[in-house]
Amino acid sequence: MNEKLLKEILEDLQLRQERSSLPVPVGISNRHMHLTAEHFKALFGYDRMTVHKDLKQPGQFACAETVTIEGPKGSIKDVRVLGPFRSASQVEVSLADTRRLGVEPPVRDSGKLDNTPGIRLAGPKGSVTLSGGVIVSKRHIHFHTKEAEKYKVNDGQEVRVLCGRATEREVIYERVLCRVSDKYALELHLDTDEANASGLKNGDQAYIV
Repeated sequence: MNEKLLKEILEDLQLRQERSSLPVPVGISNRHMHLTAEHFKALFGYDRMTVHKDLKQPGQFACAETVTIEGPKGSIKDVRVLGPFRSASQVEVSLADTRRLGVEPPVRDSGKLDNTPGIRLAGPKGSVTLSGGVIVSKRHIHFHTKEAEKYKVNDGQEVRVLCGRATEREVIYERVLCRVSDKYALELHLDTDEANASGLKNGDQAYIV
């Protein structure tokens, strides 16, 4: 083995060891939606979202408002709206939800809505039929810019993440997307299917391996 290759291997091992010692807090994402101002008013009859509680990501909040989502095979009630308003409406569900609804959305990063199925939204004052916008959210980690430097990751990079360390439900998730911005707070986002598979709850810790 030549000296350059050996150096690269040792550096990689050191990086893996450093990352695996740094915990990442877990945030479990239940089914939810983001709405445009127009769609929100059509569903609820008024213009302003009602804040239920703030979320960990700066400026993001869960609304008191919920709607029913209706697919070809079934419906799900009380799906939470998240704020603030978006430029395009988006519905995020788990794979288990897709079977209940009868839709086949792709696994996507938030905001990438091309060629996604639509769905009907029913609110207390009206309904909206989306022509697209339903996704299963790609598992991802939000990093503040300074945290990304600490963990030595770049925006758009994919990593492997260990969840449920040293438990009977220990799982390694592949292809976890790193999203880096000075507007983010450090948090791993998994949907309820993924969290249940490894016995996780909000605030648990995961590790990049």
